[in-house]
Parts: sequence; C-alpha cells; structure tokens
Amino acid sequence: MMNLLEKIKKVFDPNEWEVKKLQKHVDAVNLLSEEMSRLSDEQLKGKTAEFREMLKQGKTLDEIMVPAFAAVREAAKRTIGLRHFDVQILGGVVLHGYGLNHGRIAEMKTGEGKTLVATLPIYLNALTGKGVHLVTVNDYLAKRDALWMGPVYHFMGLSVGIIQHDVSFIFDPDYMVGDPGSDRIRPVHRRDAYHADITYGTNNEFGFDYLRDNMVMHSEEKVQRELNFAIVDEVDSILIDEARTPLIISGRGEETTEDYRKYARLVKRLVKDKDYTVDEKSHSSPLTEEGVVRAEEYLGLITAKPEGETEEGEIEKEDHPLYAEENIEVLHRLENALKAKELYKLDVDYVIKDGEVVIVDEFTGRLMFGRRYSDGIHQAIEAKENVKIKSEDQTLASITFQNYFRMYNKLSGMTGTAATEEREFRQIYNIDVVIIPTNKPLNRQDLPDRIFKTQEAKLNAAVKEIESLHKSERPVLVGTRSIELSETLSLMLKRKGIPHNVLNAKYHEKEAQIIAQAGKPGAVTIATNMAGRGVDIILGGNPPDSASAERVKQLGGLFILGTERHESRRIDNQLRGRSGRQGDPGTTRFFTALDDEIMRLFGSERLPDWITDVADDEELPLDHPIFTKAIQKAQEKVESHHFDIRKTVLDYDNVMNEQRKIIYAERNKIIEGADIKPTIEGMIDEEIDKLVALYCGEGIHFEEWDLESLFKACKETFTPLPFDASQKALETPDRRTIRNEIRRWAMDTYNKKREKWGGELSNLVEKWVLLRNVDSKWIDHLQTMDVLREGIGLRGYAQKDPLIEYINESYQYFEAMKQSLAESIVKDLFRIQVKSEQIEERKKRRVTVTREHRGDGGEGGTTIRKGKKIGRNDPCPCGSGKKYKRCCGA
Repeated sequence: MMNLLEKIKKVFDPNEWEVKKLQKHVDAVNLLSEEMSRLSDEQLKGKTAEFREMLKQGKTLDEIMVPAFAAVREAAKRTIGLRHFDVQILGGVVLHGYGLNHGRIAEMKTGEGKTLVATLPIYLNALTGKGVHLVTVNDYLAKRDALWMGPVYHFMGLSVGIIQHDVSFIFDPDYMVGDPGSDRIRPVHRRDAYHADITYGTNNEFGFDYLRDNMVMHSEEKVQRELNFAIVDEVDSILIDEARTPLIISGRGEETTEDYRKYARLVKRLVKDKDYTVDEKSHSSPLTEEGVVRAEEYLGLITAKPEGETEEGEIEKEDHPLYAEENIEVLHRLENALKAKELYKLDVDYVIKDGEVVIVDEFTGRLMFGRRYSDGIHQAIEAKENVKIKSEDQTLASITFQNYFRMYNKLSGMTGTAATEEREFRQIYNIDVVIIPTNKPLNRQDLPDRIFKTQEAKLNAAVKEIESLHKSERPVLVGTRSIELSETLSLMLKRKGIPHNVLNAKYHEKEAQIIAQAGKPGAVTIATNMAGRGVDIILGGNPPDSASAERVKQLGGLFILGTERHESRRIDNQLRGRSGRQGDPGTTRFFTALDDEIMRLFGSERLPDWITDVADDEELPLDHPIFTKAIQKAQEKVESHHFDIRKTVLDYDNVMNEQRKIIYAERNKIIEGADIKPTIEGMIDEEIDKLVALYCGEGIHFEEWDLESLFKACKETFTPLPFDASQKALETPDRRTIRNEIRRWAMDTYNKKREKWGGELSNLVEKWVLLRNVDSKWIDHLQTMDVLREGIGLRGYAQKDPLIEYINESYQYFEAMKQSLAESIVKDLFRIQVKSEQIEERKKRRVTVTREHRGDGGEGGTTIRKGKKIGRNDPCPCGSGKKYKRCCGA
C-alpha cells in the first residue's frame, strides 16, 4: 500500500516532472560523449574558440549548452580523472537555468560531487567574457576548489582567479615556488583576479570588495567589474543563515572606553530577578523598578523616590532621571551591559582569541574575524571580559547579502538542503529549487530521537553510546550546537579514556584535516553541527584505504550522533547528510532533552502536564510521538521567526538600497572621468535659485525683499564675491536680473579659479571636493538612518506602521542630504585655495611619475635610474617627504 502511495505522490510531484523534462539535455550530452573522446587535446581545447565564435554570431548560451557540457566532461576526465555522472550533468543544467532568464538552485545530497557539477555552468557562462563568480563559505574551500577544478578550466583556455582575505592569486600550472609540489597559484593584484574568466572567493570578500570599490577615489583602484553570474556554494548557509547580518565597513568613532567599563562594573552589582529580569525569547534584559533606583544611585543621578507602580505594574518613567531625554545614551549603555552579562555567552556566542572578542557564527560554528556586534554590544562584551575595548565604529558603507547578490545578472546556488526554504528563495531572490536525484540510492538509517528529561541525563547517555560505538570501531561524528558543549563532551570522553578529535571555532585552521579523517575505523569526532561543511567524510579515512573502508561499511558506516536539535530542520538535515554519501551505509540519531534551548523556549508549551510525572526517571529516554511533534512545531516556529527577521532586515535595507544606488552611480560618474563642470554649474544655479527664492520670494513685494541678507548669504556661499561692484543692478525690482547678476559674478569667480589652476589640476580639485562631500554626507546619512532605524519601532505604539514611517522619513532625510550636499560642494569649491608651490609640485610629480614608468632619467625632477626599483616604504623621489606607496606609488 505504501509503495503505491509513494508512486502516486511521484506522479503528481512537480519536481519529478521538472527532472524528467530536463533529462533530455543529459541524454543529448551523452550522445556527444564518444565524439568528444575522439578529439585530440588540441582539438578539444579549440572548442572554446568555436563556442565563443558561435556567441559572436548570435547563438545563445542555451543553444551551445549541450556541446559545451560535453566538452567540459571530456576535459575533466583527461585532466583530473573525474567524469561527470548523469545526475551531475542534470545539476549543471539546473544551475545554468536553461530556458530561463535567471538561475536556479540545485539541491544535491552530500557527497554527490557539487564541486565538479559547477564546472559545467561555470565554463559555459564564462565563454561570454563577462566573468563568473563561484562563492564559497570560507577561504579554504575557495582555494581548494579553484586548485582542484583549475586544471579543467586551464585546459580549455580559461583563466581562474582566487580571492582570499588578504591576498589574491591566478591559477598557473607553470608557476612554482621552491617545492615542486607547491600550489600552482601566482600572487596577483586583486583586480587581476577579478578580471579572470572565473573567480573563486567567499561571500564576505565579494561583498566587502563591492563596498570598497564604491569608496575609492580613482576608477583604476576598483577591483570588481560588472556582477554577471554567480554560483553560491552552500547557498542556504550564505543567502539564508547569514542574511540577517549586513556587511558593514566602519571607521573609528568616538573614544568612550571608560564608560563601558563603568557600566560593566555596575551590572556586576545588580542581581538577576531582583534588579533586572532576563527574557531569552525576546533577547532582552529589562531593569526592575528596584534596579532602576540602584542604577541611578550608582551613576550619581539625582532622583526623587518613585511613588510606586502603575496599575499595569510598569515603572513611572517620568519619575526617574534614567529615563529622561538627556540620559537616553546612559540607559542604552546600561541595557547593553546587561545584555552582555546575561545574553552573550563566552564559548557559545563568542570566544577570546589573542586578546580580542571574536564572534562565533551561530550556524556554522566558525569564527567571524572582522565582524563586530553593532550598536555598542561588542564594546560592552569587551568591557565584561576585561579585554581592550575598541572605539565605537561609525558606519562608512553597508549592504545586506540579499541586496548584494540580487545585483548579479544571474544567480544560482547549490546545497544539500534548500527545499525547506524554497519559499524564501523565490520571494527574496527569484530563484526556485530543483531536487536532483542521487547517483546511487540513499542507504542511510535515520533513527527516532532519544529524549531525556535533563541535559545531564542526555549527555551521560550520549557518552555511553559513543563508548559502545568506539569499542566496535565504528566511526562516530558527534554534532554539537556550541563550543561550550563540545568541550564539555570532550572532557567527559577524556575521563572515559576515549581518544577523539574536537572541531570547533577554536580549531578552525584544522577544520578540513580533522573532518576528512572522521570516517576512519574507531574515529570519534566532536564538531559543531556545520563544521567542515564542504569536506567529504570518506569511509576508511582520507586518503582512501579499501580495507578500512570495507571494515567501516560492515559496521554500518558513519554514525551521526546529534546532541541537540537545531532551531532549523535544515541544519539538522545537514548534519544527517554527513553520513550515507554515494550509497554508503550510515546511521543518524539525535539525543534531546526537555531543557534544551529550543524545547525550553519554543516547545515546552506544547507538552502536556502529565509528561513531567511520567518522566521522573532522568535516565529513562522518553519515547512518545508527542515529543517528535513538539520538536517539529518548535522548529517551524523558530524558522518562521527567523524568516520574519530576515525579511524585515531586507525591507529596511531596500529603502537604503535605492538611495545607495543613486549615490554610488554619482560617485562612479565622478571617478570615471565624466565632465563634472556642468554638474558643478548646475549646483551653483541651484544655490542661487534657493537664495533668491528665500530672500526675494514669489508673492513678496520688491520693497520687502531682504537684499542685505541676500548679499550676506551670497558672500558666505560664493566667497569672495565683489557685490559692491554692481550694487545698482542688484537693486532692480526684477528678480531675474538679480539672479542673473549673482550668477554672472559666481561663474566669473569660478572660471577664474579654473584658469589659474589649469585644466588638469582644476579637474582633480573638483573631483576631490565632490567625492569628499559625497562620502561625508553619505556617512552622516547612514548614521542618521541607523538612529532612525533603532527608534522607529516605537511608532507602532501610536498605531503607525514603522516601515512606512521609516520609508517616509528616510526619503525626507535623503532629499535634505542632497540639498545640503550641493550647498557644501559649492561653498568648498569657492573657498578652497591651492598655493602656487603646490601647483608646481603637482607638475613635478606628473613628470616624475612619467619617468618612473619609463625607467629612464632626465632633467626637471628627481632622476630615477634605469633598473633601480623603489621600495614601497622608501621616500618618494618626488621630494614630497612621503613614503613612495603613499605618494607617486599609489
């Protein structure tokens, strides 16, 4: 009966229909396999030029997909010894987005070879010459995959760039440094890595480089080009899990180190449940009335004793100076200190590494170097842990992953777990999910949860299970949600004398090596749930050993033991997916407790009261369908909550994104050498019109015009203007005459400055003034929006939609910023002075730079001898006194 139901379900499954529809392309590739195999290496390499010629003649990528895929399949077999399976060809068709104007997500189980699958659409789309990005979750995988697949692309005549955190490379099989077995990668400028046909890197690096590109002063400093096509590996991790945290480039702000330490000392004196309460669900820690009084006394705030509480039990805030308008910042820092004390846990949310607080990614367990909690939280944690407190940062540029990746002309992704989030992928990114069948039938047994009353009972039972598995030499991977739990388990195993490896954020550098050996006989590996993602666990160990592999298969394969359910079903499925790759046997089981975080916060209300009575024996696992249902409902509740958070972040960033596009477009015009003189003249006209309208407005009789204030304002704006030269012209009752006279004076002064400086220097000065003001005003606007965003939620109490309020006010602030921008640019241009010696020095620099480029000497400037290399830290030969890298070498 069950088999019949499954068959009926498949008949009406839209995914099954889609897979069958795309199968014809796989068959077509197979038909070309023999033809491709008969080609010589040179003939196969020549296919790239043929395909490019076809595109020039008007063929589409869809039309050349089948022969291109067949060529790559043959190239992979000849270069790296791997030949794409049929399901991998199918995955490539999905990633390319055949027949669509957008990409898709290919859901493929762990071990199905997604890295090889990506070579097909990458090669095809790279033929356009517009570039393809392969986005991974960390530097190790970006480098590994580029080196692994690099020979395929190189054989077919395509270049491969690699973006790392602090260095960039080009894959070059002929490049060798010292050891003949060293990586064949040549260090290059970041721009060269981005201008390769194919570029491998991480989501963070791609995003931050985009932001940095929109902060440069010269177009040649940009590293990225048009965002053409991206394939995101572990797409759910990057576009879902990390989407709640925007990318932010910050600059140093105000130094307030001692303030943070003061509040850290204060909250140590406050008592939980007496002076404040903790609400883990809402992630808040509000003060009680008694706590407010104690805080005010400690901070030296003068207060009258409150008369009591309101009918609702709330503090009469107007009686407390802590809630006064002038003390809002005091209250904010105090609340942050309480959050740091109670809601941010060491070795769970962050670690201390080299004297710094480093955030631990809650989904991957990886250290997030360079990331900091915003809004003063990070400083509050630093004060709590008594490490060096870095100053509060000021936002210079920011963007969400959603808005960054939506800028690509085409976006695709691959992962083992995406179907549960398909609604979000469709709604946010306009990409759907296709589930690709496995190459071999799944041979993994997923056992029901073992549920315990307490965490202590759960961990004791888990250790007994691990001990039993280890004695039988069956490898076991133990999944944990935090560093703290992984180290607790490690200590328990040490006491039992069980050898094991621990993989968490503290051992991030060894991630790949540790996880690759988790399939050896008798291996016990403790890892955060997502650690080592992207690295296959091969039964028997790595490199593969056939005897060991067979031994492990006979024992039942890799055993996955989850020590706690994650907030998302998808993360649990990812942990399960580490076992049973390519038809291997395997087993998975989760151990859960009634006081686990997800059950305590989201699932406990779904359990009936009689459960506690039945569950008196803490060592006895509780097997009842109601627990499974409660866990599932709790996970669905949390997933929905997280989706709402990500959607809210995107809704607000969408407002900023439209403004960001306008500002970045203006910056690009300036740095790419557009003629900005008309723009400046337009700004001058705007300022004149604004001043004339202000002091000689329409509908006001000319005798009531305030010409004196108009002259004064003009002098402040267009310094120095000789207004007394045409006083009579300005006293006419004709508004247009007055406006034209002011414009004549303004333009005359402006043109005389340009004539004095010369065309080249004038363009440089104007470009500098425009960029300086655009960046300064944009940064101030970002700070204004941060403040607006923080408090906008309170509008809900007035029955107003916070998002609508934010959209309206953001628009008003942006329009005000644009007006202020024009005014400040005009004032700066009229006030700025360039001394004659600076003009001469600029001329010398131009000559010197030219000569350094040629490499020969001559008169008129510092001579640079042929063949002599100037060090980046050497004094600049132009005589400026600066280092070469900060001057002509920039």
